[in-house]
Amino acid sequence: MYRPLADEIRPTTLDDVVGQEHILGPRGLLRRIIDSGSIPNMIFYGPSGSGKTTVANIIALRSGRALHKLNATTAGTADIKSIIAELDTLLTPNGVLLYLDEIQYFNKKQQQSLLEFIENGKITLIASTTENPYFYVYNAILSRSTVFEFKALTAKSVKPAVLRAIGMIEQREGVEAAVEGGVVDHIASSCGGDVRKAINSVELLFTSAEKTGETATLKLEDAVMLSQRSAMRYDRDGDSHYDILSALQKSIRGSDPDAAVHYLGRLLEAGDMISACRRLLVIAAEDIGLAHPQAIVIVKACVDSAFQLGLPEAQIPLAEAVILLATAPKSNSAVMAISAAREDIRIGKSGDIPRELQNVHADSTGMERDQNYKYPHDYPNHWVKQQYLPDTIKNAKYYTYGDNKTEQAAKKYWDMIKGLM
Repeated sequence: MYRPLADEIRPTTLDDVVGQEHILGPRGLLRRIIDSGSIPNMIFYGPSGSGKTTVANIIALRSGRALHKLNATTAGTADIKSIIAELDTLLTPNGVLLYLDEIQYFNKKQQQSLLEFIENGKITLIASTTENPYFYVYNAILSRSTVFEFKALTAKSVKPAVLRAIGMIEQREGVEAAVEGGVVDHIASSCGGDVRKAINSVELLFTSAEKTGETATLKLEDAVMLSQRSAMRYDRDGDSHYDILSALQKSIRGSDPDAAVHYLGRLLEAGDMISACRRLLVIAAEDIGLAHPQAIVIVKACVDSAFQLGLPEAQIPLAEAVILLATAPKSNSAVMAISAAREDIRIGKSGDIPRELQNVHADSTGMERDQNYKYPHDYPNHWVKQQYLPDTIKNAKYYTYGDNKTEQAAKKYWDMIKGLM
């Protein structure tokens, strides 16, 4: 029966696990917990191929407990009930260690069904997820668990696993690998930090390799073909999607055009032009705002052009928009103003609209006093002093002029008109 190399090569000791030095190094907290032999409920959070399942298996081997594995994408409540039925029997004298992969696919009720047994210690839960557990895992489970973050592996960390995979296939198939220069480095760097993907590439290279006698030639050209786009981590509904969009916005806000273009490139390589366009329109209003009021107009034109052109040509106007926003002066005065105003409204700071500002039809309803609205265009410089906010908040200040050239020019103009200079 065929067994994938990635499963066959899976480490059985912590010393063989690649990467994750921050939690599995000599003084790493997770290593110290595992070495203690007292295993708490844990949630492993991180990208695919970063070692979550491997570490869970190692813990299970050390625990001496009956191990049950469930994948939440296919398991259901009946599977949980079956495990619970074994508790307090000869099958589980020390309780159960449950490894629940992709816990984010269990609904609240399914997760809650474990609580009683986690609480009394009959089930020790090790759950893994590629999504942020604080968004996808029920709070009661989180409060009874310790979260450990597994990070995407570096090329340096993946390289030993690639070499080990090559050596294992050589031994298993009785062949000698003639590895072209750059093959190992390319696989390690192009797998996107996913060691499973790197090992699968090694296996495919051997499968497609030209064989002469007992020698298999692993070509760089083939490695490049196998790894095309594989370094891209992207799930339109997952964390990586929002991480890239966040990085794009923060790079533009931080006025770094190089980083901003990089993250735009990631979105476009994943074929997600729509998210990029929506976020650029938001950035133009939120982060550039009144420092360059025409920026949103230009970005809208670039977005419209992108949709008319389609990829790959759409990358050009979108790159122009990104660079324009990254190099433009910044102001968040508008978003701060509307946020402050809405906060007052939410907490009840409102009040009746001043009579002067109400709809003029009110004057014909027999109300006791006239509206007395002063029409600004009838006064010098199209401005006249009058109250616009409700009485209860008449002195509220929501907008503060930004410290950029455009807003400071507006401030100077209105200070002069209002006699504040």
